[in-house]
Amino acid sequence: MSLNILLLNAYAAFVLPAFMFTLVSFLILYIKTRKELNKQENIYLKEYKQLNTIKIKSVKNKGIIEQALFGNSI
Repeated sequence: MSLNILLLNAYAAFVLPAFMFTLVSFLILYIKTRKELNKQENIYLKEYKQLNTIKIKSVKNKGIIEQALFGNSI
């Protein structure tokens, strides 16, 4: 009986290739998506890595300005 379930009542010739096709399709889609993600991450890091350092410098200056403005109120 277990062999009969494994062979899917003689429908295995139709079902197993469909499963294999789906598995291969998903694998190809995953690989392409992973490559595209790595490519987009590299583009993002090249473009925005410098902006983070500039933003940190502006935040340091902002703290000094706020101390000067709010420290002399009364």
